[in-house]
Amino acid sequence: MKILLLEDDEQTGGYIVRGLSAAGHVVDWVRDGREGLAAALDSTYDVLILDRMVPGLDGLSLVKAARSASVRTPALFLTAMSGVDDRVEGLEAGGDDYLVKPFAFSELTARINALTRRPPMSEEKTKLRVADLEVDLIRRLAFRSGEPIELLPREFLLLELFMRNEGRVLTKTMLLERIWNFNFDPQSSVVETHISRLRSKIDKPFDVPLLHTVRNIGYSLHARR
Repeated sequence: MKILLLEDDEQTGGYIVRGLSAAGHVVDWVRDGREGLAAALDSTYDVLILDRMVPGLDGLSLVKAARSASVRTPALFLTAMSGVDDRVEGLEAGGDDYLVKPFAFSELTARINALTRRPPMSEEKTKLRVADLEVDLIRRLAFRSGEPIELLPREFLLLELFMRNEGRVLTKTMLLERIWNFNFDPQSSVVETHISRLRSKIDKPFDVPLLHTVRNIGYSLHARR
């Protein structure tokens, strides 16, 4: 399986990578939380293993941002923060399991295996549809009128967010918080740029627009009647 490891300690990270690689897993090791969030948002992993105390962006904030962006990859906190309140905080933030350092490698692999044995989402939850626009969440593919639409990873996240909120107006602030994790100044044009690119792919080649601008408020995805 493919695993994302967020760990800034060289000795611990090297130990985990060697062990998991020997077990046949592919491990992407990052040492900075912001780099970890970008990887979690832009790639498909089977499991996230996250230290809580890392540079850039802490592991707790990473999971919160990933869950807000509809990333459902199982997340295991692997950290020295061992208090009951720490565990509760990690699980309530969106973590699926919590393992305290120092740890036995056999327990780490057992917990990883347990996370990946969880049943997949039902078929109804693996696909989203608005009019003739469809998103396959498992294969990370989008189609309109049966035609495939090539989307960049963040464009896919943006479209998924709109489709999960069909008919609801999403403001620029909401989009910045959920897709970009507060990392951009509100005056930034990043939202407008991505909306324009997304619209050029899902609307312009077709007769009926689905992504609408709500003047001075935000954007909404719906089929007009």
